[in-house]
Amino acid sequence: MREAMIVWGGWPGHEPETCAHIIKGMLEEEGLKVRLESSTEAFADPAIADLSLIVPIYTQSKIEEREVDNLSKAVEGGVGLGGYHGGMGDAFREAVDYQFMCGGQWVCHPGDPSNDYVVDYTVNITKPDDPIMDGIKDFPYRSEQYYLHIDPSIEVLATTTFSGQYAPWTKGVVMPVVWKHHHGQGRVFYSSLGHASKEFQVPEMRTILKRGLLWAARDGKRG
Repeated sequence: MREAMIVWGGWPGHEPETCAHIIKGMLEEEGLKVRLESSTEAFADPAIADLSLIVPIYTQSKIEEREVDNLSKAVEGGVGLGGYHGGMGDAFREAVDYQFMCGGQWVCHPGDPSNDYVVDYTVNITKPDDPIMDGIKDFPYRSEQYYLHIDPSIEVLATTTFSGQYAPWTKGVVMPVVWKHHHGQGRVFYSSLGHASKEFQVPEMRTILKRGLLWAARDGKRG
């Protein structure tokens, strides 16, 4: 049986515990055995090298060098890494090795601060023939619109275009929203959608994330 570990914590505004349970249910529906952890100490356990998938939901916060080193080795060895929004893309800002694995890092979300930086924007599907995006067309979305620094080697599956309303110099910038890539032997998936748990009610967001996590999860234990 494939096994996944979800590690949640960090900034409470992203509702990490609630979202961890939502994702746990999504993965269990697909037959994975899932355990929840609420400390970055879980990343330091050598046994994570036998997992199929690791899902960080840990906005901001700190990670110890030994924890990120062990996590990196596990992914390089074939463990899948997948996540969304700030839980993966704005975790451990000082840990460049972690960001190297993820393929990108949050730097800003231009918007109205009085409205929690939430804006209306469009998600454009750039790889409609990819199985993760099968049957999904461009769709409107309301959330934080993430501006990211990205690894040019990622395979971009969806993008968004900034209007420049809140940061005029970003007008017309096309930014990746969903991507996948490999880190060593491990598959890595990321979606910037999902600021709050209610966004899991958006069919496109939920479907993309679920498919992406399943893509990242390897078939079984190493060996």
